[in-house]
Amino acid sequence: MAKKEPRNDRVSETPATQLLKAHKVVFSEHPYEYLEHGGAQHSAQVLGWDPFHVVKTLVMEDQDAKPLLVLMHGNRKVSTKNLARQIGAKSVGPCTPETANRHSGYLVGGTSPFATRKAMPVYIESTILGLPKILINGGRRGYLVGIDPAVCVALLCAKTVQCALDD
Repeated sequence: MAKKEPRNDRVSETPATQLLKAHKVVFSEHPYEYLEHGGAQHSAQVLGWDPFHVVKTLVMEDQDAKPLLVLMHGNRKVSTKNLARQIGAKSVGPCTPETANRHSGYLVGGTSPFATRKAMPVYIESTILGLPKILINGGRRGYLVGIDPAVCVALLCAKTVQCALDD
C-alpha cells in the first residue's frame, strides 16, 4: 500500500487548536514562514491581512510578578500605564522571553492565548471585538488561526480594556 503524502497546507495540532476543536470553534488555519522578531506586522504582510486585524498575544506581569495576557492589534502598542490603571494594578510590564515561555507554555513568537500552561487573566483591546474576524496565534511560530474575536471573551473570559497606542 502506498504511503499517504503529508498535506502541506495543514499544521499539526497544538494545545490551542485542540482546545478550539473541543469547544467546537470554527477556525481557519494560516501558516506562514516565521521570521525572528518579525511579529504581527510581518505575518500580516505575508498573509495579506491588515495588521489591525492580526492580534498579538503579549505575556506581561504586574508589580507582584503575577502574569497576565494582553491581546492587542498587530500595529498597536500597549500603554502599560493605562492598562495598569484599568486593571487596578500599580504597574504592568512585559515579561522576559524566558518568563513568558514558562507562564504560557509556548515559545515567544508562537504564544497563543488558548490552552496556556498557567491560567492567567486575559485582557483584550476593546476595538478588537468590533472586527468581523481576527488572526491570532495558533500555538506555534508561523501559525495563525482565523476566528471570530468573540471567542476570546467566550473561552478566555477576556475583559475589555482601552490601552492601545499607535505603533
